[in-house]
Amino acid sequence: MERKAVLVDDHALLRNGLAGLVKELGYDVLFEADNGKEFTEKLNKDNLPDIVLMDINMPLMDGYDTAAWIKRHYPSIRILALSMYDDENAIIRMLKNGAGGYILKDTEPGELRKAMDAVCSKGFYYSEMVTGRLIHSIHSMQEENSPAKAVAGLNERELEFLKLAATELTYKEIAEQMHLSPRTIDGYRDDLFEKLNIRSRVGLVLFAIKNGIVRL
Repeated sequence: MERKAVLVDDHALLRNGLAGLVKELGYDVLFEADNGKEFTEKLNKDNLPDIVLMDINMPLMDGYDTAAWIKRHYPSIRILALSMYDDENAIIRMLKNGAGGYILKDTEPGELRKAMDAVCSKGFYYSEMVTGRLIHSIHSMQEENSPAKAVAGLNERELEFLKLAATELTYKEIAEQMHLSPRTIDGYRDDLFEKLNIRSRVGLVLFAIKNGIVRL
């Protein structure tokens, strides 16, 4: 039985080309939508897709809001974010809002197939940009209020920094919020990278989510 997909992207030419490719990969395309609002209007609760391939920047209802809506109303639908942007904030927001994978629009067809199959079967996709282990930690984390032992050695300022790192603030804006110099904030970040064996801001944020410092 063919898996069912829906494409949500406001670039019609790109979306139409993607639809043809997705069909070649063995998926049945139920429908296409220009934005999240049109997606919610076209969605048939009696014939739900297995996966939604979704752009982020769209008019009326963007990918962040659409992913959150899907997660809230139809959590069984898998989401694969397909974007031109590889910045950390976009990745963090899409993962927090329910996406199981995040790939770039210039991805080769072979990787798109792997990503779609993995998100459908496992709920997440491993890629070099966003590791499946970290994505998986969001979706499988324990619903508990007490933070894990790993955060026991962190002081209040480090915990405050982690919470602010999960927002869209830049490091400079975080420094202003905490009334510290950018150099001090860089020090907090580098110390946490070392303490937690993490190499990126995405990793810090997902660590904070997994351990209850930031709630979804």
